[in-house]
Amino acid sequence: MKSHAGPFLFSLGTLMFLFLFQFLIKSIDQLVGKGLSLWIITQLIALNLAWMVTLAVPMAVLVSTLMAFGGLSSANEITIMKAGGISLKKLMIPVLICAVIITYLMVLFNNDVLPEANHKARILLQDISKTKPTFILEAGKFSDDIGGARILVRKTFENSNNIEGVFIYDYSSPEFRNVITAESGDIGFTSDFKSIVMNLKSGEIHQLNLKDYVNKYRKVKFTNHRITLDAAGFGFQQSSDNAFGRGDRELSAKAMNAIVDSLRVSRARNNDVFISSICKDVENVFKINFKDTVYYPSTSGEGESNRQSLTYDSLMQIKKTLSSRWETVRSQATLNTQMQKQMDAYQVEIYKKYSIPFACLVFALIGAPLGYRVRRGGFGIAAGFSLFFFLLYWASLIGGEKLADRDLVSPFVGMWMVNVILGLFGLYLMFKSS
Repeated sequence: MKSHAGPFLFSLGTLMFLFLFQFLIKSIDQLVGKGLSLWIITQLIALNLAWMVTLAVPMAVLVSTLMAFGGLSSANEITIMKAGGISLKKLMIPVLICAVIITYLMVLFNNDVLPEANHKARILLQDISKTKPTFILEAGKFSDDIGGARILVRKTFENSNNIEGVFIYDYSSPEFRNVITAESGDIGFTSDFKSIVMNLKSGEIHQLNLKDYVNKYRKVKFTNHRITLDAAGFGFQQSSDNAFGRGDRELSAKAMNAIVDSLRVSRARNNDVFISSICKDVENVFKINFKDTVYYPSTSGEGESNRQSLTYDSLMQIKKTLSSRWETVRSQATLNTQMQKQMDAYQVEIYKKYSIPFACLVFALIGAPLGYRVRRGGFGIAAGFSLFFFLLYWASLIGGEKLADRDLVSPFVGMWMVNVILGLFGLYLMFKSS
């Protein structure tokens, strides 16, 4: 255990640093120069540490196990222990016990800490996007975040609200469609933060009248022009935790199980109502209207007989009922498919909250015999093997998630199959090495 503690903490710290470095490289240009305080940026980074821990801990278990057993093997300590009657399986027992404890702690983390962190991070990101209009205007890309318009700018400035190369497609009015171009300008809020004001310079307005077909198009050149767009909700203020609905990655397994149960009950209730309506329609079809009784001379000469035949209206009513029911059947089948996809998506996330922590135990089962057989305890060798297995594990997990979302495999199989395969491989290595 002493041989594991140091490598585990070192590899965990290294992996957290790599994940954090990747996050900062990806997001730093969106955070710096946006007028955000250091405290807000620190909050965002801290909240994103949660998903990094979820990924880093299983990989750190594999790295530390490989390093520890590889170091013991290269120093011939495992050989000496075997000569003293201690098998490799007995040496692995303390490691596996610790892996079980880490797995349990990670299950608690994934159900209690990670959903809250993901939810708070999403709220904070939405709040940050409201800090300044230039934050949502990415140079070279259209933005639809400002109501009633699509905006493209060629260049923005971090330390000011100035913009250059402006192209605006304004569809806020039902009567007109305006395309506005300008060489430069600036963007800002009104004092109540309810509107966004754009002061444009040196441009043109191309206006299409959707109602007057005689004077359908006009073009206006301007030196200075001001546009006001709706911006309700913009302006930085931190939202409460319940300001937004939670996605599947912002819920615990217990909460998602409750949602799945409610969806299952709702689907069963809808199917019952649908079947009842079908049965009622079938009964109505058999309650058809007949012509008035028509008497025909009897062929036997013994009086008159009567026959009954369907009316044309009755036949049309049957056809109409069957046609409408067929559309209802298709709609019901589509609804059931959509609800099943929703349930599968939630079940994938439920199983993922347990399968990823369980990878700690699987990687410990692989790392110990693999490190013993490699007989090298360096960080480079351990990191290389760990990267290979973790990429294999993560690719299989993502592939299983996609297959489960498309209902090609069950959510359980999609999320747990890779654990089963790698676990069997670890058992094979353990018995082979013993």
